Amino acid sequence: MSSGEKTLEKKLLIQRVLSVEDVFEAGKAFGVSYFNRFVSGWETDMDEAALELAKALSDVQLQEVLKKFGRRSWVVFHGQHYSFENGVLSFRGFADRVHAAVKEAEKKQGKAALDVLRLMVQAGGVFGLKEYREAVKQKIDAYAVLDTFEKTMLVTPVFRGEFYREWRIPEETLPLVRVELGLPVSQQVPAAAETLPAAGEAEQKPDALAEEKRAVAQMQAELDAYLNDLVKHRFEATVRFGKTFSVTRLAEYLQSLFGPVLYFDGFLSIIQQYGLADAEIVNPQGKTGMRTGWSLALFGEPGTGKSFSTRDLILGGAGGRVRPHGIPGRNRYCGGMSPARFIRAGQAYAGRTFNFIVPEFNDWFRYSGMVDILKIAMERGEIKYELHREVIGPYRFDSFFSVNYNTKVMGRGYEVTISDPNFNAIEDRMICRLHRLTKERFVEIAQSQMRLALGEITVDKMAEQIRDHVTLVYAAETGHPLVRDRLPRKPVLITDATYAAIGRAREAILKRIPEGGLRFSARLESHVMKFACAASLLNYFNNEMDYVTASEDALRWAVKLYVEEASVRSKEEFKPEEVLQVLHFSD
Repeated sequence: MSSGEKTLEKKLLIQRVLSVEDVFEAGKAFGVSYFNRFVSGWETDMDEAALELAKALSDVQLQEVLKKFGRRSWVVFHGQHYSFENGVLSFRGFADRVHAAVKEAEKKQGKAALDVLRLMVQAGGVFGLKEYREAVKQKIDAYAVLDTFEKTMLVTPVFRGEFYREWRIPEETLPLVRVELGLPVSQQVPAAAETLPAAGEAEQKPDALAEEKRAVAQMQAELDAYLNDLVKHRFEATVRFGKTFSVTRLAEYLQSLFGPVLYFDGFLSIIQQYGLADAEIVNPQGKTGMRTGWSLALFGEPGTGKSFSTRDLILGGAGGRVRPHGIPGRNRYCGGMSPARFIRAGQAYAGRTFNFIVPEFNDWFRYSGMVDILKIAMERGEIKYELHREVIGPYRFDSFFSVNYNTKVMGRGYEVTISDPNFNAIEDRMICRLHRLTKERFVEIAQSQMRLALGEITVDKMAEQIRDHVTLVYAAETGHPLVRDRLPRKPVLITDATYAAIGRAREAILKRIPEGGLRFSARLESHVMKFACAASLLNYFNNEMDYVTASEDALRWAVKLYVEEASVRSKEEFKPEEVLQVLHFSD
């Protein structure tokens, strides 16, 4: 590589490991004149800022910057001159490991391994639908080859659906693959990037919005394909299953798999999937203005099972031992996505309802100027953001979030537990669930991991039935063309009994909170009501009525959630189990 190409690789590494604010702080700390023009990192252009920092830093300084300013220790980077894994920078590069990975794949799959790599190189490093069709034409089992390459970290998955998958060769690794295949490296670098831009000249940036629109199209295709297969082969079976399914049966299923503590987070995640239909909520007098959709936040220390509930249980995980329970093509995993990219890409979802799974939501709040934007997104409002050279929006964000908020647990309740003031931004805008690493939680996590490793936790037929059921209910409530003539949209009806149940819980809670100790707003009751109505959609097939009644068992689980949330938000002035006993509720 030339010195210019090495600098570009360094720039890629900086962009991967550092946030725009990290780059700004590092640039100021090392006296890079480019950064003197700006007050904060959000005013800079990330591509320009990373390039200026890359040109200014020696390798030793780069190592110091990544150690001091880099928060993304999980990032993996494999280039010609630099490798970054487990938070450690190496100057050895990845060439030897690329060679070993290719040879290992050749031993297992023969010539097919090289053919798949050539297809990806010709496509600029990606393996998508076009490449899959070409592989099928050549009678190549491409997915088996790519699984092998994924294990050796030569390729990374970018989309993993039920019927369709995509991979890519990381940008920094692609030149090494070309060398391994005996192809000229220069063809990989676009003409505009072969030399460094002149001073003040911006590099051409990928179009985040165009890329996201392609992702939306792929997810829509995944939903359509899954639903088409369901309607053709499992429609009647799913309707029969729905006639006996309920929120309590779902809870029992999850308890049998994960125990009496861990199950509730997965329970919330699956109920949220039903809420994504955003079905109308009505009362006997007419519309309420509410719908069933809501956002979920699990917060607490890493390692307490949050990711399993929000990601693995919904998308599938644990090496295939846990199959997906979520609606296919309606959950956008945001691992590695920056908030800046989210704001740009969010325009592709205007008028659409998806669920954004964010593994480390707290990181998004560290960017200057992001708190107000994220508040608007959580409220499903109109987003507009102005930078010194770009205006994003306005557009309305109609989707929901399922997030993990990693933070150290230090005491009781939100105010003591969360030292980060930004957490207040999500406190009233989501259903939140506190994670403490108690002895009971630790034992259940350890036992679940052991059972998964031994293959004792496996997906039985009910898991597939649940996914079919939530998908069919979603299709019915959103008027999907494949079921529009067979399944009507049904609003969820709340009655006086619904309000009475929530009112009794409120009264019992307020009796136990001292004067001045109330620390939650009426929004909590609104979220709990939405939860109850989303949970009631499990009863869609239970009768022939043109509406779904807020069910008694859904209300019981909603009251449990209300009481436990109110306890945490009130700095645990009362014990939830005492209130639940008074209300005659028990697991």
